[in-house]
Amino acid sequence: MMLKKNIIPDSEELELLCVLLSGVALLASFFGKSFFPIDPAWLAVILCGIPILKESSIEFFTNFDIKADVLVSLALIASVWIGEVFAAGEIAVIMTIGAMLEERTVSKARAGIEKLVNLTPQTARLVANGKEEIIPADDVQVDDTLRVLAGETIPVDGVIVSGQTSIDQSVMTGESLPVDKIAEDEVFSGTVNQFGTFEMRATKVGKNSSLQKMIRLVKSTDAGKAKIVRLADRWATWIVIAALVSAAGTWFVTGEIIRAVTILVVFCPCALVLATPTAIVAGIGNATKYGILVREGDALERLATVHRIVFDKTGTVTCGEPAVVAVESFDTDISADELLSITASAELRSGHPLARSIVRYFNLSGKGSLSEPTNFEMVSGSGISSVVDGRTILAGNEQLLNLRSIHIPQEMTISVESYKNEGCTLICVAMDNRAVGLIALSDPLREDSCTSISNIHGMGVASSLFTGDNSHAANHIAGVAGIDDVRSSCLPEDKMKLIGEYQEKGEHVCMLGDGVNDAPALKVANVGIAMGGIGSDIAIEAADIALVGDDIRHIPHLLGLSRKTMRTIKQNLTFSMGLNFVAVILAMAGILNPVAGALVHNAGSVLVIINSSLLLNWRSAT
Repeated sequence: MMLKKNIIPDSEELELLCVLLSGVALLASFFGKSFFPIDPAWLAVILCGIPILKESSIEFFTNFDIKADVLVSLALIASVWIGEVFAAGEIAVIMTIGAMLEERTVSKARAGIEKLVNLTPQTARLVANGKEEIIPADDVQVDDTLRVLAGETIPVDGVIVSGQTSIDQSVMTGESLPVDKIAEDEVFSGTVNQFGTFEMRATKVGKNSSLQKMIRLVKSTDAGKAKIVRLADRWATWIVIAALVSAAGTWFVTGEIIRAVTILVVFCPCALVLATPTAIVAGIGNATKYGILVREGDALERLATVHRIVFDKTGTVTCGEPAVVAVESFDTDISADELLSITASAELRSGHPLARSIVRYFNLSGKGSLSEPTNFEMVSGSGISSVVDGRTILAGNEQLLNLRSIHIPQEMTISVESYKNEGCTLICVAMDNRAVGLIALSDPLREDSCTSISNIHGMGVASSLFTGDNSHAANHIAGVAGIDDVRSSCLPEDKMKLIGEYQEKGEHVCMLGDGVNDAPALKVANVGIAMGGIGSDIAIEAADIALVGDDIRHIPHLLGLSRKTMRTIKQNLTFSMGLNFVAVILAMAGILNPVAGALVHNAGSVLVIINSSLLLNWRSAT
């Protein structure tokens, strides 16, 4: 385990100040200690050495936990004992710098779970004996009848018993479009009623509701990932034993204690301590240049071993917003442009996302201005009705036209089915009680998705698509993006389960998502990557890495960077261990004294830092 920060509790700035003062003191000691009544190196020993001695003593005597800082403490004590204060101070400063660098790569406490808890409604509208009463949501019982108004969050899971509406289920499924609901349809806690009033029968309440279940899922998976474990700590017991045996053996054979102390000094794993954190910090710095925020210190280490990347669909592989992809008129007297103008005018006062997309599409087309609709009426769960230039316009799903007994021509029905098979959402349009055309909308694929996924495959990493959308939309997007493994209609627990199945097969899985519903999967995956721009705060808090600019074309670079970082770490470790071995031999031979041994460590540490810094400007070939 890494050296802990103890110089000034909870104050990185003061700790850095202590290191800087210690560094100045060492320079003063090296170049002119004769000008001072006391060796300035003592300041470094006090500021940086005492915290190391304190921490290692607590760990050793309380838990009998042998770590690398035990050997450091022995070297410090031995150096001071024989009067090599400079060597002791230098060791203390280098080890403290290593600990500071490593701390910057350790995960910070995350507070995203509070945001998820805040989504839970506090009250519910209970309907009993023909009267409505507002009660705490926690008091709702199974089979209670609840009323939900437009704009309110659904308090518990249940089934609609009367009314029609559209529900924003993105918190649960990640779907970009509201889902139309009628009697007997299921609704979930935490989702939002967008239009109309409905009554529902409670089926799952309290801790059994979908939202509370998701909160527990996020909490339960929090401790499942290993943190960076410094190699020096993994081998600490053997390093300490080897150092003591070598030092004692050399002292016994040569009778020179200075050689024994030098061995303890050169055995200190200074370069070894710096090997991992410097490379990780440089890798994180490189990623930042590409708009990639690495939130977990060991995320790059884990990402280098990933076999599969699981993509969420909406807002990750796709843009996350509906867009008009086709306008078709089935009336010879009405052109496609006229159909678009009429429909956009009729939808002008609607707040539905599909309506806003149609209006936005018309405005961007530059084909005139819209007429002001009159007699505007929302038809919950179906669409809208309004009058435009004296003509009654209906715009909505097929059910709306069927409710108004409007015949849909065969060729329009065929076209509707064709677009549905491509994952589109359809707005059927009727004018003065006759069907005249349709507008198809879909959540379009990001421009860089195909190239990114192709490059990922080229790096030997498989891909999967998990989505809460229907199979038509999922299969269409996956086919265009080049993803073979597709799972549709996934709830949060389904995504977690599927990731667990891959992991049981020995695969390391990276999850890439953007919504609240992705948070549990992001947590349980070996590596979680969130879309930082459009992604929810909860998804970002649950992830190890965030794409600040939502640019997935940088994923191949991130994969390559993680592998390059691990190669750099291995190079650093090999060099530092080799240097330690040579230095020990020279110390045994009496060629190195404690000060020279500490300087060798300086040189080794500098070379490790230089090698790691090369990562800052590394660029992927893809």
